[in-house]
Amino acid sequence: MEEIKSNFIHDIIDADLAENPELKIHTRFPPEPNGYLHIGSAKAIWINVMTAKKYGGLFNLRYDDTNPSKEDTEFVDSIYEDLKWLGAEPTGGVFYGSDYFDKCYEFAVKLIKDGKAFVCDLSADEMREYRGTLTEPGKNSPYRDRSVEENLDLFERMKNGEFPDGAKTLRAKIDMASPNINMRDPAIYRIVHTDHHRQGNKWCIYPLYDYAHPIQDALEGITHSLCSIEFENHRPLYEWVVDNIGFEAKPKQREFARLNVTHTVMSKRYLRYLVENDLVDGWDDPRLPTLCGLRRRGYTPAAIFDFVSRAGVAKADSLVDMGLLEHCIREELDETASRRIAVLRPIPVTITNYPDGKTEIFDLPNHPKHPERGTRPVPFTKHLFIDAEDFAEVPPPKFFRLKPGGEVRLMGAYIIRLDEIVKNEDGSIRELLCSCDLETGNGMPADGRKIKGTIHWLSAETAVDAEVRLYDKLFTLENVADMPEGKTYGDYLNLNSVEILTGAKLEPTLVEEAADARFQFVRTGYFIKDSKHEGVYNRIVGLKDSFPKAQN
Repeated sequence: MEEIKSNFIHDIIDADLAENPELKIHTRFPPEPNGYLHIGSAKAIWINVMTAKKYGGLFNLRYDDTNPSKEDTEFVDSIYEDLKWLGAEPTGGVFYGSDYFDKCYEFAVKLIKDGKAFVCDLSADEMREYRGTLTEPGKNSPYRDRSVEENLDLFERMKNGEFPDGAKTLRAKIDMASPNINMRDPAIYRIVHTDHHRQGNKWCIYPLYDYAHPIQDALEGITHSLCSIEFENHRPLYEWVVDNIGFEAKPKQREFARLNVTHTVMSKRYLRYLVENDLVDGWDDPRLPTLCGLRRRGYTPAAIFDFVSRAGVAKADSLVDMGLLEHCIREELDETASRRIAVLRPIPVTITNYPDGKTEIFDLPNHPKHPERGTRPVPFTKHLFIDAEDFAEVPPPKFFRLKPGGEVRLMGAYIIRLDEIVKNEDGSIRELLCSCDLETGNGMPADGRKIKGTIHWLSAETAVDAEVRLYDKLFTLENVADMPEGKTYGDYLNLNSVEILTGAKLEPTLVEEAADARFQFVRTGYFIKDSKHEGVYNRIVGLKDSFPKAQN
């Protein structure tokens, strides 16, 4: 990971360091373990990791596990796996919000004793009614003036499980007339009779995020709590909690714009819907923006962080073209991926003037831009496969591939001419009968004729059968967040987001390659073995880069 360029967050930190040169920068990433991380999470990880790295500080992973009804150890494990894969090892340690439940309770008791919190019996609907609107102040709860002694008794009884879910909440006593609705006596504890994935049934009351988060940051020594822009209006409550509990070292919350990407969705709730309704092949479906999906698709940590870096760090929301992410991985793989041959839609070809039973070896480069990477042997025999896209019985203008009476170069091998088309009874192509110029194995024709077309090929005797999956955009709508009224995600789900080719033929050397190796299938795109299904290859990205060069 390269050091990130300066941005407004670093300007803030620079100013803080100018005032306090001894300040040790400490950041954190606080995911809720209720789903898998996605590429939007990668932006938050990148900002926090690279900020800590730039200033020689520390970076924590802290699971925000304060909502037990939605959390699972499956998600806990997946989050840490994703961080390790990204190379974002938590240098400051791995923590859990639940580690601080005792301290959160202790601080809540302090707030009650200080007259700054009270137990409220209003229902959720009644609290909304009392809360007011953006233009009208709220009303005090009728329970707001309970005595300290009564509040302490009720809060302990809440902890002891005497009341059902929703019967009571503990609320901060701030200001029901505040122009910031988040400051209108927000709930800081609620009753939830659900076992916790780490704490078991120890607790039946749980702190809310806006209360627990600043406490966790302060206890861990976080200096800069960097989060997405939707928490900007929550910052006054964050600071109120820190100030009124009395922490001496005060973490500073600052916000950045979320990462929105075209033709996909970042909503965990809808991603869960897609998974649970079998509309995709699990959380790691290669069409999803989840990090495990991108990993299975063949994207690399370097390409993802390159994408995040180029998208930039700002405060204003923007929509980033998926084409930029594709450009980043394509640019990387153009340099790193070895070349191999795959015939995705095979048509049989017989070389009529080539000896039966003969096998000839042609050495093809592993990477034409890097001859130092050597070559690999590709067998040539009488019976071959070429791709259907490289043949036209009635060719369009300027078609320089195989056509009746026409000649093409078989990449790295002979020049062949199509002499006859053999068809099945239904009119489909059975095979193409061709003759080859046996003098052109490694050179040009002796008579100097020009051959404009070059196509790829494989020996039918040695080609390996495979399934190839060609992935496209998950949604047909560019900006899924800007959905027309009355429409749902399902209205724009791309039903053609994957094309499955079951009869593809591959170069035999691919069978022995590492599971995570990435290849350019020449003239086709970049591919990787699927991690879940044997004999399946996923297209990472095509060869054509349509992303505007000025934005690269």
